Amino acid sequence: MTVKVLLEARAEDDSPGLLAPDLAWTWREYVAASRGRAAALATLLDPARPPHVGVLLDNTPEMAVQLAAAGWGAHVLVGLNTTRRGDGLLADIRKADVQVIITDAHNRGLLDGLDLAGVTVLDQTHPWPADGPVPAAAPDPTSLFMLIFTSGTSGEPKAVRITHEKISFPAGYLTERLGLGRGDVHYVSMPLFHSNAVIAGWAPALFNGAAIALAERFSASGFLPDVRRYGATYANYVGKPLAYILATPALADDADNPLRLVFGNEGNERDIARFGDRFGVRVVDGFGSTENAVVISRVEGTPPGSLGQPAPAVAVYDPETLQECPVAEYDENGTVTNLDACTGELVNTQGSGQFAGYYNDESATNDRMRGGMYWSGDLAYRDADGWVYFAGRTADWLRVDGENLAAAPIERILLRHPDVSEAAVYAVPDPVSGDQLVVALVLTSPITPAGWTEFLAAQPDLATKAWPRYVRIVDSLPRTATNKVLKRELQAVPVEPTWTRDERGRTYHPC
Repeated sequence: MTVKVLLEARAEDDSPGLLAPDLAWTWREYVAASRGRAAALATLLDPARPPHVGVLLDNTPEMAVQLAAAGWGAHVLVGLNTTRRGDGLLADIRKADVQVIITDAHNRGLLDGLDLAGVTVLDQTHPWPADGPVPAAAPDPTSLFMLIFTSGTSGEPKAVRITHEKISFPAGYLTERLGLGRGDVHYVSMPLFHSNAVIAGWAPALFNGAAIALAERFSASGFLPDVRRYGATYANYVGKPLAYILATPALADDADNPLRLVFGNEGNERDIARFGDRFGVRVVDGFGSTENAVVISRVEGTPPGSLGQPAPAVAVYDPETLQECPVAEYDENGTVTNLDACTGELVNTQGSGQFAGYYNDESATNDRMRGGMYWSGDLAYRDADGWVYFAGRTADWLRVDGENLAAAPIERILLRHPDVSEAAVYAVPDPVSGDQLVVALVLTSPITPAGWTEFLAAQPDLATKAWPRYVRIVDSLPRTATNKVLKRELQAVPVEPTWTRDERGRTYHPC
């Protein structure tokens, strides 16, 4: 199935389709506007060049219409990250072979001073026709629909090729799995230049006929008022939005809202449980990436700390031996005793899954596809029952006093503290050899060094060498537009710890 087929199914649908603060369109009106955009853009694109149209927009109605316009198959949409700046943004534009950029007054200044020779820049207030003929293009499921840049947590962002089937398949799957339907209202506040909002928010609504309610930008304080105003029954998230919303003042009527289901990834167990209890909603968390080649589902019975059960082709492999890693072994305290051996990279053993490669980056594509398998760059281990536990990115493999450690399991333990909202563990060079551990903490209430020492000592599964040498109390962590922590930015600045402990000591003291 293609996105064009899904659009055609909505073309005469007079149920609510697109909602924004100053707009309420039926699906018929929404689809008609997308045809008009596609027709107008066809007259602007040079047929001798890739038909790529960039959007430098937040979640405005124009962004949603341009997304649908690309579904007709006559051009490819390029999601430009509104948090990118200068040469980085220009590099994305050039890598993606963008011919036309559509932006608005809020984001137009990001293009100032950039060499945009050969690129036409249009404001979203361009006089677009209200409708147009159905484009003659005939995309198939493998045709390119969109280019979405990765978050760039482990290097420069890469443009992931998003095919039509990479939209239509999860649209149908999530509709069925989550029980979504045309009576729902999908609240979309995550950025539509990223895969989470497109695949988990926009696409299922296009498939099932639910209304799409837009928030121009995510706002923790604006979340619940928006949900109530739109009558939203479903919302998607990626990263830390649950924690940000939970940090707003709790009110007695928080559960008095129409929301019944929230779906996303990278939420931790504590936030998932608290969010569900406070707002009276079911939260379903999964694991995936823009490439969408490795899928792990948090199903009923998932143990604390686990991502869930992997799809049949997903396994944990040693990138050196190219063999599957042994399962994790635990001591009486629940500490993994064979972390070196059992931790490996999450792979798709049957090939690329829905990963269609990176655009204009054969080297990066080949790096993902080695030995006929897709290598995710995510570290993990499995227990004897098959449950998968995240261990971080490949850059999160740390070495302290000759022992390998993984950042994510340490972070999970530190997040048990009731006053810790966020924890990012990373390494700085040890003056002699290996690494020393630093943790950056975001707190909801003050903690004393003595209290922190007492808390760590009470965690039986926190290995001795996993005690951070330095603790930084920060107001916030550097993040991508999709709320992923940029640890390389933490590592790029000199460590100015709030507390430290002696190299062989177990007591923290102020610096």
